[in-house]
Amino acid sequence: MLIVKVVVFLAATAGLAYVSRASLLAPRSHGFYRFFAWEAILALVLLNVDAWFRDPFSWHQILSWFLLLVSLFLVLHGVHLLRRIGRPDKQRDDATLVGFERTSTLVTVGAYRYIRHPLYSSLLFLAWGVFFKAPSWIGALLASAATLFLVVTARMEEAENARFFGPAYEAYMKRSKMFVPYLF
Repeated sequence: MLIVKVVVFLAATAGLAYVSRASLLAPRSHGFYRFFAWEAILALVLLNVDAWFRDPFSWHQILSWFLLLVSLFLVLHGVHLLRRIGRPDKQRDDATLVGFERTSTLVTVGAYRYIRHPLYSSLLFLAWGVFFKAPSWIGALLASAATLFLVVTARMEEAENARFFGPAYEAYMKRSKMFVPYLF
């Protein structure tokens, strides 16, 4: 089973590297750090995949499923709002941005009313949801690494957004939290 996990890790890493290729050449872009968050989450998934459905009514499995459901909601809701309201535009000239990130309008409704980064928040909930499938020290290190990389990713993206959207984004930052409404 270990060899299968290594092969899956290498294949998924190649895919993530392809998607992140422009960002990996630009260490000051948010995508550079996001790649490493994705890598930590991928390693965490492969570490805990064998325990995914083990002991389904334990406290950690129930917490895990809750976090994973929150993660799923945030990613679907966030992408929908970016596409619908953010009006991605190919004219936004930044090779490090993925398609739906090329927003031309600042989105401040729905989840974005309360948190600036629902998609990174989704990854944060995903990382910790996967961690709670089978809590361990190595899992805690991977989830913590993913968290650290997501915080750096969000900070880098905030600098990019402040440059693109100007004072409107800076005002938005003052009235919203980064990942968790009312907390952080």
